[in-house]
Amino acid sequence: MVSAGKRLPSMLQVIVSLGLFLLIAFSFTAKLDLPIQLALYIGWFIIIGLGLRLGHKYHDLEKAALSGISNGLGAVLILLAVGALVGTWIAGGIVPTIIYYGLKAIHPSIFLLATMIICSLTALATGTSWGAAGTAGIAMMGIGQGLGVPAPVTAGAVLSGCYFGDKMSPLSDSVILASSMSNVEVVEHIKGMLPIAAISYVITAIMFTAFGIHYSGQVDMSKVQSVMLSMQNQFDITPYSFVPVIIVLGLLALRLPSFPVISFGSLLGVVWAVMVQNMDPLIAFKTAWAPYSIDSGVEFIDSILNRGGMSSMLGSVAVIIFGLGFGGLLDKVGVLETIAKLFTHRITNAGSLATSTIGTAFLGNVFGSAMYVSLILTPKICAKNYDRLGYQRKNLSRNAEFGGTLTSGMVPWSDNGIYMAGILGVATLSYAPFMWLSFVCIIITIACSYMGWFIDPCEPVDESMAPSQPPQPSATVTDNA
Repeated sequence: MVSAGKRLPSMLQVIVSLGLFLLIAFSFTAKLDLPIQLALYIGWFIIIGLGLRLGHKYHDLEKAALSGISNGLGAVLILLAVGALVGTWIAGGIVPTIIYYGLKAIHPSIFLLATMIICSLTALATGTSWGAAGTAGIAMMGIGQGLGVPAPVTAGAVLSGCYFGDKMSPLSDSVILASSMSNVEVVEHIKGMLPIAAISYVITAIMFTAFGIHYSGQVDMSKVQSVMLSMQNQFDITPYSFVPVIIVLGLLALRLPSFPVISFGSLLGVVWAVMVQNMDPLIAFKTAWAPYSIDSGVEFIDSILNRGGMSSMLGSVAVIIFGLGFGGLLDKVGVLETIAKLFTHRITNAGSLATSTIGTAFLGNVFGSAMYVSLILTPKICAKNYDRLGYQRKNLSRNAEFGGTLTSGMVPWSDNGIYMAGILGVATLSYAPFMWLSFVCIIITIACSYMGWFIDPCEPVDESMAPSQPPQPSATVTDNA
């Protein structure tokens, strides 16, 4: 929050500053074909300039930016480890094997439903949507392309499953972060999300099933057979390639730290590349850093398998670093606090409270460019409204989670937006309309809140007697959504 003795920015100053940032961000990405990293870099100086005008010292602003970065550096480690995993698992024939057997076993009419279920189970077991998207997600994208399903639709099913499983997993650090910032036990936080999340999951499953049945008649099965044959020609397809998948998922399910487990999984990929695919050891090891390269002559195979490696994630790393620092500056200067204060007098019931919280969390993604920024700032800004109106904090953690995590992949310049677009090979704005679980969950949350369903009241707390802001996380976040 803004430092004692420093004034909050006016709404005009907020509109000008954030409007300028959005103008730059949209111009760079949509018109000028410039990287979003540069827009975030410039955004730092926009907010620093605002902070200096409000009486902050540059040293304090720089310290706030560095503090914001430190809160999410664990995500950078996970990101690099997943990059290595993807590269070595493709080289080791693990991802191609999953795609091959998926094409062989999954009928087109249930493909999208199966995609959502498989990705949700993977994320639930591992506690990371990034890891689930980088493993099961990539495989399902390959199967979908083999079946002729539009890539944006498949990506929507992948992300619907990944984010649902992640939100229901006590292993997820985004779940831990949202609950801890709201002063709620993790189990209570998950219980608070479960009814609406389950209803949303069923509705989304029906939607993907209906779409899949409608689309299945257009699938050219001869093309599927051609893709499978080409996959066999490029890789040694064997059921033994499922062993690294089972090992990694098992270790993550045992609640072992994600970074070393995923790194170990990438080492298994190197071993499989050498032992199963007969690849030169040095070339196999190099795939942990540089994207795996294949020229099969089949456009689908080349597009889905020419990826991975730590180096492919460096752009996302820059987004996360600049985004977290930008969020730290927004928090220090008090930009989102000013926005929240504007709507405080209009928050009079559970419905308006849920709407404002989800909106604040979404803005945290838009302007903070990182999910962690949203999950840290939203509870701090909105907590007093829940205490004032008499609603338990688990309502706050649920709404912050839904608004912050489920929308993070929709923002093209956010950490999740950049990562998911890169790992799935589909532009953020192309797959965003098909993230049906996110839309359904948010709509149901707001509707139920206005109806008085699935909310937990408590005794209102006088603002003068309310506790100060929720505590900062005791340790650096070590995983991602």
